[in-house]
Amino acid sequence: MVVDDSVVIRGMISRWIGAEPDMEVVASLRTGLDAVNQLERFNPDVAVLDIEMPDLDGISALPQLLAKKRDLVIIMASTLTRRNAEISLKALSLGASDYIPKPESTREATAAETFRHDLIQKIRHLGAKARRSPVHTTASPPLAPGHDKPRTGLAPVAAPAAPTQITRRSFGLLQPKVLLIGSSTGGPQALMSLVAEIGPVIDRVPVLITQHMPPTFTTILAEHLARTSKRPAHEGIDGESIRPGQIYLAPGGRHMRIARHGIDATIVLDDGPPVNFCKPAVDPMFTSAIDVWQGSIMSVILTGMGSDGMRGGKDIVAAGGSVIAQDEASSVVWGMPGAAVNAGICAAVLPLNQIASKLVRVFAGDRS
Repeated sequence: MVVDDSVVIRGMISRWIGAEPDMEVVASLRTGLDAVNQLERFNPDVAVLDIEMPDLDGISALPQLLAKKRDLVIIMASTLTRRNAEISLKALSLGASDYIPKPESTREATAAETFRHDLIQKIRHLGAKARRSPVHTTASPPLAPGHDKPRTGLAPVAAPAAPTQITRRSFGLLQPKVLLIGSSTGGPQALMSLVAEIGPVIDRVPVLITQHMPPTFTTILAEHLARTSKRPAHEGIDGESIRPGQIYLAPGGRHMRIARHGIDATIVLDDGPPVNFCKPAVDPMFTSAIDVWQGSIMSVILTGMGSDGMRGGKDIVAAGGSVIAQDEASSVVWGMPGAAVNAGICAAVLPLNQIASKLVRVFAGDRS
């Protein structure tokens, strides 16, 4: 279900979705009120929900939609303004599954292949997980206008095959001197939960985070991380020294690498091409950290689509460091952590609510 007051945006997104063999647009609506009133009629698996609309805006429609269908996947769509970034992050806390920044103009949108790629991938992965969920409704929805047969929505997707044997590695023998975290879809909520519980780790070592996010969104996220952790948190600044007690977040649109400058570790912002379709990407941060800290690295790969972080994680483990991955059940999408697990590089695979306590123990000297 596509909900946007711009007929151009609605038409464009609907054409993109309609071109995919495993997706179907069941409704194209102008306002949040239309979406709430017609939810039962169309029974979508996924709603792409604009923020700024007449009658009922996206953030107001969100809880009403979820009250009617609690397993509905809602992807918030908004232009890149500070206000919309704030609203999108608030929407995640209210139950939205994800967000996507829209190009500033319809002319830009028409040519925005990245927007199309990201939107389709989010719909596919989040929708597939919803259809595997035990609470997902299996009732056949009524006919949508213009359809001569019941719609099937997203094609049924089998759960990803579990590896026949998960290889667990021992934790590195060296005391970690830094904590590196990579995340994507579902990451903002996971990061908030994690940083709230790892105060003793932050006080001991620097924490560097790459979250797949556009500019402006990372500015807001850093502010939220500071409030939640009660520790200083900000977007990394090119050339700044890295200190214990601080959280550094890769700024949207730039890769954040680490380099040695004299006796200091410093941040290097990189405006190079996307890595793993992402900018910022986790792999550049992971791999560059080895030149500074060698095997004294603890890394965590949280929920997210794709496999970003897996190659960098391999390098960290080869250098003597360690990787912890979030488990599938607690991940919004088990792409990134799943890739690390299946690559056999993880010392632990844990539910989100157990990662913080494990990190506190590891940084206190526990290598078990």
